[in-house]
Amino acid sequence: MKSITLVAGSKRTKETLVNQVRDYLDDSFSLRGYAIDEDEIDCLEGDLIILSSKFIYDELKIDGLINDVNNFIIANRTINNDYLDKIVEIPDKTKVLFVNELPEIVFEMIGHLREIGINHLDFIPFYPDMETYDTSASIAITPGEIDLVPEHVEEILDIGPRIMDFTTITKILAKLDLIEEKAGQFSKRYLEKTTRISKRLAESKHKIVVLNKHLETVIDGLSDGLLVFDDYGTVSVSNENFKKIIKTNLPFHIGRNIKDILYNHDLLDYLMDTSDYEEKIYLVNRVEYAVSKMTLNNHSTVAKFKSVKDTISESDRLKREMVRKGYFAKHEFKDIIGYSESIMHVKNIAEKLSKSELTMLIYGESGSGKELFASAIHNASSRKDGPFLAVNFSALPDDLIESELFGYEEGAFTGAKKGGKAGLFEQAHGGTIFLDEIGDVSLKLQARLLRVLQEKEIMRMGGSEIKPIDVRVVAATNKNLYEMVSNKDFREDLYHRLKMGYIKLPPLRERKSDIPVLINYLLSEISNETVIIEEAVLNKLYQYNWYGNIRELKNTIDYMMAIRDGNTITMTYFPDEDFFQLAKTESLSNQALVEPVSGVNLFILKRIKYYNDNDIPCGREKLSNDTSGTDYEMTQYQMRTKLRKLMNKDLIVMSKGKRGTLITEKGIGLIMGH
Repeated sequence: MKSITLVAGSKRTKETLVNQVRDYLDDSFSLRGYAIDEDEIDCLEGDLIILSSKFIYDELKIDGLINDVNNFIIANRTINNDYLDKIVEIPDKTKVLFVNELPEIVFEMIGHLREIGINHLDFIPFYPDMETYDTSASIAITPGEIDLVPEHVEEILDIGPRIMDFTTITKILAKLDLIEEKAGQFSKRYLEKTTRISKRLAESKHKIVVLNKHLETVIDGLSDGLLVFDDYGTVSVSNENFKKIIKTNLPFHIGRNIKDILYNHDLLDYLMDTSDYEEKIYLVNRVEYAVSKMTLNNHSTVAKFKSVKDTISESDRLKREMVRKGYFAKHEFKDIIGYSESIMHVKNIAEKLSKSELTMLIYGESGSGKELFASAIHNASSRKDGPFLAVNFSALPDDLIESELFGYEEGAFTGAKKGGKAGLFEQAHGGTIFLDEIGDVSLKLQARLLRVLQEKEIMRMGGSEIKPIDVRVVAATNKNLYEMVSNKDFREDLYHRLKMGYIKLPPLRERKSDIPVLINYLLSEISNETVIIEEAVLNKLYQYNWYGNIRELKNTIDYMMAIRDGNTITMTYFPDEDFFQLAKTESLSNQALVEPVSGVNLFILKRIKYYNDNDIPCGREKLSNDTSGTDYEMTQYQMRTKLRKLMNKDLIVMSKGKRGTLITEKGIGLIMGH
């Protein structure tokens, strides 16, 4: 059996390239992949070694792992054309940062995009350590290097790691003596991919045409109230019907602010919310209007007001009733904050599962965002126009849960309402029901839930009629259900029914690189003021392990914002230790266990601690310069690999911006132990 070894820089690139090569191999070949960011490579063996770039070749040669005797190929890589439709949809002349680690790759890929006709955008090169660049761009495109995107960027389009080009695949097949055997398959796949891309680009063009038609429809619908305003709420257009709606004979409203014209706070919040474009019903001068909106390229918003009197359908009426009761999902996947590899991976899996009808089980610690994910899954599913109902098993007694879930008939028990009551499963018909803390449900109720999942039907308490239901179940728990099954506390058949679709949410302590963006988001949610958090406070926030997860981080930010006297949060406002949820035998000042650390890692950690202690920002350039003349001399790119490994071990936090790299309490503990 011939063996092939592939070496890439990151885990994501490794998986992408391994899958690309595996498409052309049968069982007579073994294929193994390494990522130098994560994997320890002692030696390289194989009939063929594939290196993802010249940088990987240089790295391995320095470490003495490759020489001219090895049978290796250095891959030429190009953009993954599967993402071209997303790039095409960006409006003409938009300024877009193209972000990558290496400047030569940035310019190479921009050139590639222009060569294939993507020349409607104003591409701005960006790579680490650039002295100046155009900061007005709010969109960034990157081939998997999300962590390098500047903080001011509002929208990130991750087009995935670069893939091997046509010539590299041909070289690989030739080295393996497969060129004649696989040539037809290779050509067929290449043509299929080209056809698929062309079709998707055509669909993207069609979407733009539909959008333009929608705009024409809005403008032509002048029998409705029409209002156009900018990002600050300043009105640029309003028609006569809108003036009739707000009952005014004042001159045309150009230049006025919408808050001076409309007084419904919920309506104002909706109009200024750039994330909510669903049509909604609002009262204006005691008359109900269906309000819809869309955003134009020049950052103007067009709002249309249509009277719903005598025109609302029964289905719309039921939907409004569901919304009034709070039976709707509030969040989408874009509301899940974070760009760490772990959260991006679980979001990707959840988005794919949301398109299916599989029953889902979400596992995550308290405060890690289980209901947020359940809500996003519903809104990304084909059931998004149906109700979303949530029930928490830990908050209700057993008998009340049964009546709430399955409903009851009149006279079923003392105090039952006349005429009975529909349960949550009936009310969720056509939508999703979220069963939170499923690990707290009794064995009796587990049996009834299993029947619902198996038969898709329910029977009310005290009733005899079986009712079919069309409901998707999403469950969540912070308990080890497998262990509960072993202890006979949870039904094994129900466990497997729930786990048809499964996601595990990473705790915040395992994705600390997301803390800066989470802090910025939480601050913006609390106040419109510019609030500065002192460096010592930020360091403390980064170093804490957050056993209460994002909920605990939010509580901490809320607390400090509530007691601050000015616009700077200092250590004076940092909570006492008993405010935090600590692990057993752990204190806020000692969260690390000493473990072995190599000489080079110890050297790097000591340098980072020195810079942190002296309030000197440090990054890979400074640290790589420190290695000059030592036994650990390395380039900036080699330093980046070392830093990522230290971050994966929770020894440092790599922060963008002036703070630079920070050592954690665990890292300090390692230094003290040596």
